[in-house]
Amino acid sequence: MAGKQKMELAAVNTAAALKKEKHLEELLHSFRNVTVAFSGGVDSAYLLGRAVQVLGREQVQAVTLKSALNPPGEVEEAASFALKLAVRHRVMNIDISAERELMANTSERCYVCKRSCFGRLSEVSAAGGFQAVLDGSNADDLNDYRPGMRAAEELGIRSPLLEASLGKDEIRLLSKMRGYATWDKPSAACLASRIPYGQEITPEKLKKVADAECFLRQVGVKTDLRVRFHDNLARIEINSSDLDCVMRYRKEIAARLQVIGFTYVTLDLDGFESGSLNR
Repeated sequence: MAGKQKMELAAVNTAAALKKEKHLEELLHSFRNVTVAFSGGVDSAYLLGRAVQVLGREQVQAVTLKSALNPPGEVEEAASFALKLAVRHRVMNIDISAERELMANTSERCYVCKRSCFGRLSEVSAAGGFQAVLDGSNADDLNDYRPGMRAAEELGIRSPLLEASLGKDEIRLLSKMRGYATWDKPSAACLASRIPYGQEITPEKLKKVADAECFLRQVGVKTDLRVRFHDNLARIEINSSDLDCVMRYRKEIAARLQVIGFTYVTLDLDGFESGSLNR
């Protein structure tokens, strides 16, 4: 975890975070059994871990949706975490190319995607005899444009972290206290979030973004990372802690991203910003 993130974590009120965690456990106790929408990220991993602890692993199943929208390695990391918890884990393959409304990439893209995904999760959950589907939305998500949360509400998906008012830094701190390896994992988002609204999503564009981000990880970028797709231009967003790394390998990065298919490679001076395309 970068220095800035460590400082933010140090600033978290531990007593307040533990109080919220107690509230979370009370919420989880209200369910007989649950399906957790499990991406493998910080939030859903913490939620899954607490659900297993509170309800018992036999009363919990984790479901990961696999498609071209997953960042590289995400599904494998999810499987590894679920294995360590010894909880049942199901991976569902989805062909997003058939989702025309999603591929059109309007400003309602996230709503369309979540409506489809949560619909599938609800069906799988009900078929398995599980009482509810839980997702990892947290209190900080209220500070950004998240139309997918509307889909969750419409379909009756519960968001216990949000209901317990837990924010991202609190979840990281509590994850670290519980020994979850995901506590310092960089934030992630589906690859569609790299493509500006109004530009059609295609498998080729998603692959370019995925390959670019994978290479940046290979040269040493450790923390939050996004490669935004602007036709023939790649706009790289990183935290200041990774600036030295990117500048050290700038020629290699430019050369590799040009091979991938970008004519121009740029570094955003504003740095990493989750949801920057929502401006």
